[in-house]
Formats: sequence, C-alpha cells, structure tokens
Amino acid sequence: MGGGIKDMHLNEVVAYLNALLGIPEFGDFPNALNGLQIENSGGLSRIGAAVDACEPVIREAAAAGVDLLLVHHGLSWGGLAPLTGAAYRKTRTAINADMAVYSAHLPLDAHPRFGNNALLAGRLGLENPEPFFSCAGQPIGWKFDAEISREILRNLLERAVEGPVHLAPGGPVVARKIGVVTGGAGGDVARAAAEGVDTLVTGEGPHWSFTAAEELGVNLFYAGHYATETFGVKALAAHLSEKYALPWQFFDHPTGL
Repeated sequence: MGGGIKDMHLNEVVAYLNALLGIPEFGDFPNALNGLQIENSGGLSRIGAAVDACEPVIREAAAAGVDLLLVHHGLSWGGLAPLTGAAYRKTRTAINADMAVYSAHLPLDAHPRFGNNALLAGRLGLENPEPFFSCAGQPIGWKFDAEISREILRNLLERAVEGPVHLAPGGPVVARKIGVVTGGAGGDVARAAAEGVDTLVTGEGPHWSFTAAEELGVNLFYAGHYATETFGVKALAAHLSEKYALPWQFFDHPTGL
C-alpha cells in the first residue's frame, strides 16, 4: 500500500472512533484508559493495528511510518508509573515518530460489528447472538443456540485462530449453548455456566479453570488470549482505511498465551 497525504486530522478520526465504540460511556478496568493515549501533531497518513502497545510493536510501527496506532491493550496496564525504562522508551519512540496511540479494550471486545467476540463467533458460523457475560457494567460477550460437536467446533476454532486450541471436555459432546468471550475469561467459567452455556470459548484461564469446567459440566476452549484478540483491531483498522482512504497494516507480536 502506498503512503497517504497528511490531510486527515487526528481529532476527526478520534471523535469518530469514540462515537463508534461508545468510549465515553463504556465501563472498563481502571488502567485500560480507552481512547487516545498519545496524540500527535494532527496529520495522519498511515494506520497501524496491534493487540498490545508493547515496545517491539511501537518500535516497528514507528519505523513503518505509522502515525496512528490502534491497540487493544494500551500503555498503562500496570497503572501509574514513572516514565523510566520501557515506559520511557515507548513514549519517546512514539513521540519522536509523531505517532498517536489509540486504545480500545472492552469496547472493542463487545462491539457487535468490529468486536473480537462477534468476529470470532462469525468465523465459527454462529448466528443470532444474545448478549452475555457482564463485565464492568455491561455485557461484553455473546451466546448462541447451536448444535455442533465439540470436536468440529475445535477444528473451526483452530482454523479461525490459526493455531492449536486446548479443550477441557467437561460438557456435552454436542454443544447446544455456546458462549464466546475472548481473552482471559476462563477463570469465570462458573459465571458463564450460571448464564446457561454448556460450552465457553475464550483465550486462556488459570490452571484450576480446567477442573472447574469439568465439575461444572462445561466444555471450556482455550484458544489463546492473543490469538482470540487479533480480530477487532484488524477490522477496525480496515474500516478506517476504507473510510478515510489511508493505508493500514497489522503488527503481529504473538505472546503464545
């Protein structure tokens, strides 16, 4: 993709994203800081997308000439901290590259069109979603009526995330009520079961979540925290690219978790 002309202003794009994702009203974890986390001088010519605002990603995006980086996990997950070490290096790199950083965590998980959960469910062929799994004041996942063997579901999931999927086979061989909550929802398998699902698709969970799923009678799929959360930032960047005629690229930095 060729470079664009810096005639699109950051403020316009940020206002559009905030409205599209419902950023001002959406609850989240305290350190998510959804929205614009670092601004630039205003001009935009190239969009980047990544799951994590980590140092390698910011360094690679800066080298590629990105001036708006969209991420799912932002810069401040550890809370307020001195601008030293990696925090200083990341901030310096972004500012020196005149690169804005915009983060959307739960709003991007939950969005019915661009959300990680909706997009992953679509890859699995699941239809007619119902809101599911409240977090920070609003539902962020989706649940579905279906009739699919858990082995076929695992195959579909492995194709969707392009990697291996681990299964705690605690539920029925044929899944009929499937919940999708990307990221780290395995530790909440009991809450998912209480909402009536017999199968939960997520990214990861603590060790004890496997035996909890067995005891609760739930199939629990661990498809990778990172792998299940690549969909939203890609879809959002592609949408902005089409809307504003700006090139975009995805910076893949998998954690394996």
